[in-house]
Amino acid sequence: QVQLVESGGGLVQAGGSVKLSCAASGEIYATNTMGWYHQAPGKQRELVAFITGGGAPSYADVGRGRFTISRDFAKNTVYLQMNSLKPEDTGVYYCHADVLVTMSDRREYWGQGTQVTVSS
Repeated sequence: QVQLVESGGGLVQAGGSVKLSCAASGEIYATNTMGWYHQAPGKQRELVAFITGGGAPSYADVGRGRFTISRDFAKNTVYLQMNSLKPEDTGVYYCHADVLVTMSDRREYWGQGTQVTVSS
C-alpha cells in the first residue's frame, strides 16, 4: 500500500504565498509522474501542475507563471509553491502520484487533500 500525505495548506491573504508538500511512502518501487489538482467549492477537480519522473514540470493555465512544482526524488516528495494567490485559488488541493509498486505493477494514488483559503 502507498500513502500520500499532504501538508502546507491554510489561510492566506490575496497576493500571498503558500507551499504545499506531498510525501509518498509505502511499497514503492519507483515514482513516475506526481502532480497537484485543485477542487474549488462546488466544482470538479482540475489539474494544476505535474512533474514527470525525469523532473520535467508542466502547468495548466491556472498555475502557469504563479506556481512552481518541484520534487525531491530521494524523499519521494512533491512540492507546489504558490505565489500571487487569488481568491479563486481557494479550495482543496490534492496530490496525485503514478507509482510502480513493483517493476511491472503500476498504480495511481491520491492524497487526502489540503485546504487552501485565500481571503480578499
